[in-house]
Amino acid sequence: MTVLDLARRLPGIADLREHCRALAMLEAVVSPEWASRYYSFNSAWAPGQQMASMRDGSGSEWSIVFSAAGAYIRGFDHESPMSPYASGKDGPWPGVVDLVPAAFREFVAEPAFCDERRTPVLTVCLWRGNDDDRWQTGEIEFPEGRTDPDGADALFGLLTDRTPEAYLSFAEDSYEMAPDLAAVTDILGHRPLTAGLVHAVNPEVTLEELAADVAEIGYPGAAQGRRR
Repeated sequence: MTVLDLARRLPGIADLREHCRALAMLEAVVSPEWASRYYSFNSAWAPGQQMASMRDGSGSEWSIVFSAAGAYIRGFDHESPMSPYASGKDGPWPGVVDLVPAAFREFVAEPAFCDERRTPVLTVCLWRGNDDDRWQTGEIEFPEGRTDPDGADALFGLLTDRTPEAYLSFAEDSYEMAPDLAAVTDILGHRPLTAGLVHAVNPEVTLEELAADVAEIGYPGAAQGRRR
């Protein structure tokens, strides 16, 4: 899969945002320590902006900025031949960000998404305006010899397969734990958190201990969160 396939498999902006929010809430329950989580969501990342993010602890990551203009996605697979560090090119792989419209150009150069040389750290890029009927990508000639040249498949698996079973499999592999499937289904479905629901996912954490995370994520019924 490449970014072209990813663009066809992602849901619309609103559905993607709410899935990312629920995914982050699940992660907060499964992994109470923020630094150990894969998926996060900040409902007050910047004025008028929310950000969903993923980091795998090995150098690969993605970020999605939801703004008044729509949504901007960047992903970075550190093992991809399209990485600016692997390709030997001074900047992103040709075509990846060339067509990003003005409404989203600020995110290409966002310091949080660039290295110390101000080089955008990405191998995948998509965007979608509020009036667009599909996700947009650049015109890219991918390197040969790999089925996942830009890392789109490895990075965005839980955004293309949004089933509770997919998250359960991920949790078993990544955290060596098996949350209750019905509870996972409820959180992905945005059911309000209860002590019993939290306990079914992770008996080592309480609802009260999650208050700050619930607020930051902006999970249904919670106040807006703080910037992290």
